Parts: sequence; C-alpha cells; structure tokens
Amino acid sequence: MKLTKTEKCIFFLLLALGVFARLYRFGAAPPGLNQDEAFAAYDAWALLHYGTDSSLHRFPVYLTAWGSGMNALESYLMIPFLALFGVRTWVIRLPQMILALCALPAAFSVGRRLGGKRGGLCTLAVLALCPWHILLSRWALESNMAPNLLLLGLCFLLKGKEDGRFLPVSALCCGLALYAYSAIWPVMPLLLGLMLLYQRPKADRWLLGSGVILAVLALPLIGFLAVNYGLMDEFSVGPFSVPRLVQMRMGEISLSHVPDNLKTMLRILLTQSDGLKWNSAGRFGLFYPAALPFGLLGLGALVYRCFAALRDRRYDPAALLLILLFTGVGLTALISVNINRMNFLVMPAALSVAFGAETALRLLGRYARVGAALLLAGLLTFFGFFARYYFTDYAPSLNGEFTAGWDEALDTALRHDGTVYVTRALHYPKLLLRSETSPQAFNDTVEYEYYPAQYLSPRRFGRFVYVNDAAPPFDMDGTYVLWNGAPTEKFLNAGFTVERIGCFDVVYK
Repeated sequence: MKLTKTEKCIFFLLLALGVFARLYRFGAAPPGLNQDEAFAAYDAWALLHYGTDSSLHRFPVYLTAWGSGMNALESYLMIPFLALFGVRTWVIRLPQMILALCALPAAFSVGRRLGGKRGGLCTLAVLALCPWHILLSRWALESNMAPNLLLLGLCFLLKGKEDGRFLPVSALCCGLALYAYSAIWPVMPLLLGLMLLYQRPKADRWLLGSGVILAVLALPLIGFLAVNYGLMDEFSVGPFSVPRLVQMRMGEISLSHVPDNLKTMLRILLTQSDGLKWNSAGRFGLFYPAALPFGLLGLGALVYRCFAALRDRRYDPAALLLILLFTGVGLTALISVNINRMNFLVMPAALSVAFGAETALRLLGRYARVGAALLLAGLLTFFGFFARYYFTDYAPSLNGEFTAGWDEALDTALRHDGTVYVTRALHYPKLLLRSETSPQAFNDTVEYEYYPAQYLSPRRFGRFVYVNDAAPPFDMDGTYVLWNGAPTEKFLNAGFTVERIGCFDVVYK
C-alpha cells in the first residue's frame, strides 16, 4: 500500500531531520579523535601506502592493533576515502556515517513489514531521532558498524521472503558484520540458523549463493581462531594474511559472570545509561526517557504475535525481530557490558520501542490519528531539546575524552627538530597517524613498557618518547606535548614557549 501525501511528508521530514542530526558539524562534533578511531585510521593509511597493518601483516583479516587486535572492516572501508581526501577527521568517520544513513530507510522497510505503513513511520521516527543512533553515527568506533549491518541484513532477509534475489544481499551484510564486531561470532550461527529455520526460504540458487557468501566470509575468521588458539601457524591466502595476535582476549566471553552481566544489561536498559559520557547524552539516554513503556509494550506485543502465529501455523515477520532481540540478550549475558559492547542488543531494543508505539496507536482505534500526532509532537520536542544540548553543551564536554586539538598540537611539535616528549593521554596510534610513520619504521624503533601484553604501551618509538606529565625530563633540544595543567615553569624560566592548543600545552624552544 502506497503512502498518502501526508505520510510522505512525515517520511521525508523524519528522514531530513535524521540526516541533519548526523551531518551537521560532522567531523567537528565530537571534537578530536578517539584512540580506536585513530588506530583504525592508521591501519587504513598503512594498508593504503604500504600494504601492511601496524604489525607488518599484509591485508590481515583481523587487525593486530593494540596487541590484542581490532575488527578490520572499518579500516578497509576507509581506504578509498583516505586515498581521495587524505587524513581528516570527517574522512575517518565517513564509512560509519554512510552506513548509519543507510540504516534509516532500512528501518522504515523493516517496520513496514512488521506493522504496515504506520509501523514503518514509527520505526523510522524512533531510529532517525534516537540519541543512541545519532551518537553512534558521528564517531568511528569500529564495532558500532555491526548493529547497522545487522539491521540491513534483517531488512533484506524480510525482502527475501518475497524475492529470493535479496537473500545474497542479506548474507553479505551479515557476513560483513562478522568483520565489524568479533563478540558476535559465537551467536551468529544461532541467529542465522533460527531465522532461516523460521523463514524457510525456497531452496534455489539464491539460497545457495547466500550460503556460499557466508562461508567465504566466515572461513578466514575460523582460520584466525584456529591460529590464535594454537591449532596452526599464521598463514596467507593470496594477498590476505591470517595473523597471530600478541595476546588473545580469550576472557571477554565467559559463562562465569552471566548473572552480573544480565543485571548490568537491565540497569542500562532501564536507566538508558552506562555512565560513559560518549555512549549516552545525559538525561536524554538511549531513546529518550518516555521510551520505556513503549519498549515493554513492544516486547509484549512481539511475544503475543509470535505465539499466535505459531498457534495458527502461519508466518509472521515479527518472529525475526524477536529472534534478533533474544539472541542479543544471550550475547550480552556472555560479555562484560556497556552500551557499545551490547550494541547487538540495542538495535532490536530500539525496534521494539517503535513496535510498541505502533501497537499503542493500533489499540487507540479511531483515535489513532490523534495519538500519532501527539506522539510525533512529543518525539520532535524531545529531539529539539536533544539537538540543542548535543551541539551546545554535550559535544564540547567530550574534549578530554576525544583529546581535542591533538592534531594541531602534534603538527606544532613536529615542526621542531629533536625528540618529542608526549603525554600518555595521547595514545600512540595518533602519533603514528599524524607523523605518517611507516609500519616498518615503527616496528624497527618501538620499545614497549611490557611485552607481551593485551594492550601494548610503547615507551618510545621514532622521535617520540612518552613521559609523566607531572615530572617530564628537561631537554633543551626537545619539544613537549603535555596535558593542560602540567607543570611548565621550569621550561618558561629556560626561555621555552608554552602554547595551549585544545587539551594540550605544546612546549618548544
């Protein structure tokens, strides 16, 4: 059924607001760069120019960053943009942004199949104006690609019920999600198995092609696990390598903390915060404070519809959302959680809020139009206050977490000869990225504090030496990048210049 003119206007209004909330001051808010963003960008830059990651592995299926690794997809997606536009903050964040924007029409499509036109508009409204998804879209944490890819996978799987040609696209999205967030590896076979068992797609070339795509994408990661569990040596296939990490983070998924993890999950969903400033925007939470009743109503409606469909032996696409939701709960029970670690669950939770809103409007019967108008007005009001808060008070409050001014501070220091003494608040991938140090030069000169370790911390490499802000060594020929407020009197007395740039004091002769 086609949208009416009014519904089209609402659709494009929501889409436009969603795009605005993600693109306005993109690259500048949040300011600076997170350390994981920087490492993903450095590995992308190194692969582009040298064909290896930071540890000299050629096109690895999993990056060796930090010693215990990082998901590789985002770095590979950055490469063409870095080649075209160079190393800039907005370029580093562009793949995440593009994927997040693609998620908005996908959300409408999923909602429409679950709840008709009204369901599609409710789902688009929730995701487009959702603080969690807006925050996620605006910086490049590589694991935050996974929920958008899974939403796209669900979207094309639902389309595949009508046209099998969409199944390989769904398989591609789900396969790529494996390269976006390694924590989902244990539950992906269960998720896809349950969804396919329920949907029962026609056994034809499209289903076969989907299986081939998933197998091709999963096999390198199975090899990666075999290498890192000591079952085989690291190896290469064509231009790609399967590396051994310095240390594998084997304890991240565990059955021993399930009760505590579930308690943390419930606390986060109820309070809409994990206490980490970059994951939730103050009092606005994940989906706004008024979302909880709709989320509970949506969950109840999903369970009711699925039981009714099983009783009547008929297909209901709502079952696929319920499978995604409960698989997310299962994964969250296995890992130590915060919002970005449980992003696999937050996406179906957002869809459940939208499903609850659609259910509430359906229950209103002939008053549904009035209810829809009130809900839309309330959501737009919340969004207006959130957007104002985000761009005036919230984004600048992240200066310290994202080390605002790091690039200009390093540029200033690198214009001077000699050793550059650096605060430990400035993580080493940012030094590698801004100085354009080659992976070979880094590996030839690096000295680590501890080796091996899950999170390697260099003592020095190239021109850089890490120092304690409170007591940096005195070198008349050196340059310093220290955290704001570090003692600089002895440098001033010796004729040095102290220049404050963002979060840093750059000290030079």
